[in-house]
Amino acid sequence: MAPSKPTIVLTGFGPFGGYKINSSWVAVKELADIGLDDDNFNLEVKEISVEYEVIDKKVPGLWKKHKPLLMVHVGVSGFAQAITLEQLAHNYGYNQTDIKKKCPKHNCCKRNGEETLKSTIDMQDIAESDRVKKSGINVAVSQDPGRYCCDYIYYTSLSMKQAHTVFIHVPPLNRPYSGNDLALGIKAIITAILERISVQHN
Repeated sequence: MAPSKPTIVLTGFGPFGGYKINSSWVAVKELADIGLDDDNFNLEVKEISVEYEVIDKKVPGLWKKHKPLLMVHVGVSGFAQAITLEQLAHNYGYNQTDIKKKCPKHNCCKRNGEETLKSTIDMQDIAESDRVKKSGINVAVSQDPGRYCCDYIYYTSLSMKQAHTVFIHVPPLNRPYSGNDLALGIKAIITAILERISVQHN
């Protein structure tokens, strides 16, 4: 029996606030349609509601079910002017209510968890990679995902596996990129990361 192919799990967020259409989910769906051009990987795509409790339930379940080689979370940022790779996530300071008007218990992700967790993937290296540069999409690196559900989901996954977790912020649609542009940029990022961690994984 042939060994199963490694899985990449890709998530985007649903609507919230002024974002009736969340560009993160549009980009993720577009990428699911485009594919990774590599039959060596399975791609699993999931929409996540902008709720802390949903993240608490769904994300560990995705890790358990798929045992992904790479977990990629995508979220929208009204401040982003480029696709932005987040290097770290915060445990504390979640005072902004989600779409159900709730905050996490104790305003933190993991009680007694580390203040920050960093992905061991070098995001600056990825942003400067030939693969990403050839995409024609501007890619930046950030150290602050924003103390909301984006930051929260990133910390949740980093607490599972720091070497195999990524968070990507995308701008709102058509500011300046279309959903297809965003999908192609994310595809280039994922491909650049896979080129690195697949070697380490093997």
